[in-house]
Amino acid sequence: MSDKELVTMTIEHYGDLQRIKQANGDYENPALDYVLKLTIAKLSSLGVNVEDITLN
Repeated sequence: MSDKELVTMTIEHYGDLQRIKQANGDYENPALDYVLKLTIAKLSSLGVNVEDITLN
């Protein structure tokens, strides 16, 4: 797998996690929050600015 493919797949995963979190509404889910933090760290290490792709 190339670096570009890895970045693309990780961005898609991050988008999926954000949509799940948004769908949960006010429900607290520490496991989901942790996976989001890990994914943000992975994207940052790959040089991706997650601020540009974060759901509001």
